[in-house]
Amino acid sequence: MGNLTLSGSLGLDAFEARTFELYPLATEEDLQEVIRAVYKQVLGNHHVMDSERLSSAESLLRNGDLTVRGFVRSVAQSELYQSLFFSGSSQYRFIELNFKHLLGRPPQDQAEIAEHVRIYNEEGYEAEINSYIDSDEYIQSFGDNVVPSPRSIRSQVGMKNECFNRMFSLLRGSATSDSGKGAQLITSIGANLPTPIKPLAKGNGAAYDNTSKRFCIAYSTSQAAAQVNRLSCQEKTVSYSSMSKQVQNILKGGGKILSITEIA
Repeated sequence: MGNLTLSGSLGLDAFEARTFELYPLATEEDLQEVIRAVYKQVLGNHHVMDSERLSSAESLLRNGDLTVRGFVRSVAQSELYQSLFFSGSSQYRFIELNFKHLLGRPPQDQAEIAEHVRIYNEEGYEAEINSYIDSDEYIQSFGDNVVPSPRSIRSQVGMKNECFNRMFSLLRGSATSDSGKGAQLITSIGANLPTPIKPLAKGNGAAYDNTSKRFCIAYSTSQAAAQVNRLSCQEKTVSYSSMSKQVQNILKGGGKILSITEIA
């Protein structure tokens, strides 16, 4: 998988979309790398202390009695996950983080939110978690041995363009951005409105004001545009205030975002 870096004052701390997969005959070092990746993804960058590690599930994974998907399930079903993202959080926040942590994307619309509210209310916590991990989408995206990772930060077939901004909103901020208890997307999803890319407030993981910075957006054009221009990869330099509009224009024109990099 290619890398996509959004860094600096954008609030994504050296984000890199990397695939972690547990292969047969993996070394202990390989195993530990996968375990760390699962904890990081599913627990939203929470620092896992030795006392919080799921030693039994790790042993089952090491012995081949549990797949990576099964280990992801164990972490998401754990008391630690519940204490971080369920207890004291709004139901909408819990659901939007389940989408982020387990499917690597934000909810696409109110219908998806409503369905998961129904699952939780009628069947309970365990069924809500399993509904992501046992879904066709999870299996097609990650299978049994790939660690879930953010997907909709890149344009993807079958995903609405709005998912880019929503995933950007969920990923940006400090390393502990998932600790917030209030839903971030409830307004835009509930009202079916675009999700704006807003500057980070000072003191919330931002060392300085974003608005004076410029960024380079690298993107590929649609096939039709590429045939005319004989160039499929292009770049735009934009200010922070105009970045959201430029991203939307690129996506509406059939382009795909390759990277967004701070240049000044």
